[in-house]
Amino acid sequence: MSKYIQVFTTTGNREDALKIARILLEKRLAACFQIIGPMKSLYWWKGRIEEAEEWLCLIKSRDDVYEELEKTIKENHPYEIPEIIAIPIVYGSRSYLEWIDMELKDYVISE
Repeated sequence: MSKYIQVFTTTGNREDALKIARILLEKRLAACFQIIGPMKSLYWWKGRIEEAEEWLCLIKSRDDVYEELEKTIKENHPYEIPEIIAIPIVYGSRSYLEWIDMELKDYVISE
């Protein structure tokens, strides 16, 4: 498994995205949090096709903090079932990946 990951989530408004971003960054669960939007999303929900305006969040992190990152998103996300998907970063510039390590070095697992 790759050490570095990019996590995707979406929110229904910019304010929720900013709230989650600040929490993840302050807890040192993310080195970078990018917000893109608004965008149009269409999806199945409770037996019907829904359409919504959403904000896409791209989160740079590491696999060793994923479990806490997911938990933190769920605790602070208004959706009943938020999208939380992580993909491995297979390649990246060495200096950028070292920067991710540097920014997450102060992460402390909360009990």
